[in-house]
Amino acid sequence: MQSESQLIFELSRPGRVGYDVPSTPREILAAQVPDLPRRKVPPKLPEVSENLVVRHYTNLSTRNHHIDKDFYPLGSCTMKYNPKINDELAGIPGFGGLHPFQMTNTAQGALEVLQRLSDALLEVTGMDAITLQPAAGAQGELTALLMFRAYHQKHGGRPRRRVIIPDSAHGTNPASIVIAGYEVTELKSGADGLTDIQALKSALSDDVAALMITNPNTVGLFESRIAEIIELVHSVGGLVYMDGANLNAMLGVSRPGDMGFDACHINLHKTFSTPHGGGGPGSGPVAVKSSLAPFLPSPVINTRDGVHWWDWNRPDSIGHVHSFYGNFGMHVRALAYVLSMGGDGLRAISENAIINANYLRVKLSGTYEVAYDRPCTHEVILSGDRQKARGAKTLDIAKRLLDYGYHPPTVYFPLIVHEALMLEPTESESRETLDEFIQVMLEIDREITRDPELLKSAPHTTPVRRLDEAGAARNLDIRYTAK
Repeated sequence: MQSESQLIFELSRPGRVGYDVPSTPREILAAQVPDLPRRKVPPKLPEVSENLVVRHYTNLSTRNHHIDKDFYPLGSCTMKYNPKINDELAGIPGFGGLHPFQMTNTAQGALEVLQRLSDALLEVTGMDAITLQPAAGAQGELTALLMFRAYHQKHGGRPRRRVIIPDSAHGTNPASIVIAGYEVTELKSGADGLTDIQALKSALSDDVAALMITNPNTVGLFESRIAEIIELVHSVGGLVYMDGANLNAMLGVSRPGDMGFDACHINLHKTFSTPHGGGGPGSGPVAVKSSLAPFLPSPVINTRDGVHWWDWNRPDSIGHVHSFYGNFGMHVRALAYVLSMGGDGLRAISENAIINANYLRVKLSGTYEVAYDRPCTHEVILSGDRQKARGAKTLDIAKRLLDYGYHPPTVYFPLIVHEALMLEPTESESRETLDEFIQVMLEIDREITRDPELLKSAPHTTPVRRLDEAGAARNLDIRYTAK
């Protein structure tokens, strides 16, 4: 490790102060704070000057890559720019100071936010009912599967046994299936990167509880036969879930509900610009068709005569899946984003995300192999096979990008593409940024010819050089020792 920073406590010097808070007179302290909770010994806080505090945390903020620092084309994660006004709105006292046990008649404004966000997400997805409780996409998956289980139990007397996923599925899909008590049936994708219809037909039977599928899928392609796929699953009594991780390619263009999906989750921390990648908690609302509405987690927000209230009387509900009502701050941010963009703006998001991904695809296709060389949606999958044959593998390319100031793309996923590089530029990047990134990718390819060792030993300019990831996993050491 290079340029290792000291902890703020190690920078402390006795008597040094940053901001001196006026002391509270003892008589006022005694009158306002009971003796029991009053601290008897001063806390061991670092004693540092204000400018040192500012420099310390400013330097720390630049030691890792983030969306405010530079381009972050992390495929399947939609690392788009998050407008700062959304953070400001989430922090205003009326929202930030709310207590979760506050009476609903004193929190009608907050409930209005939740109701309006719910309505907006239902319009975007074409679904009938929604829960905002899940805190992440993976928890949304689990929530939906538990609802599927409850649905089958109520209507068929048994939860069924299997859930089908394609071999390109996100890693959370099989994990959610197992946690929900089901067995995973993996479906091999076709040579075109799409669902193999014949393989699906062979996998279907009356013990299939559901099909989980991402659309657009994880190779960046829209499942063009999705209506047929859904009809086949429904024909054996199964339900169909859409992993909404790639919803950024569909806003205002197509809707899961119109395609026939029974449920889907929405990653507010991807599609609707709430902080992502270390910037804050996630939020993974789940939207469903009316047949699944009785099984939604309790409580569900309701509105009557302009008054908002929580509906707890839901005998078929799967219960609570998150404390209180979900990550409320994310809901405020998402609604602010929806209202600021409007319907036309949301559609423009997807259109521009798709244009940007295809711009990268065309510009890089002469040098890098494109896994499925036809128009993609919001992300493009390259293969580093050509570069590996010349001495540098995909991991080396990813590490070298760090030296140029870019976060690497997702690598080695999806698993069905050899030496995969998954690029998702998002709609919030300019053509100039994309052109600069393209030139860097082309230069890295030339570096392989000139000096492959330069890539194999990359990164060279980051605070931490290339790590022994296997060694780190097997010999975990997370305790910091001061020098």
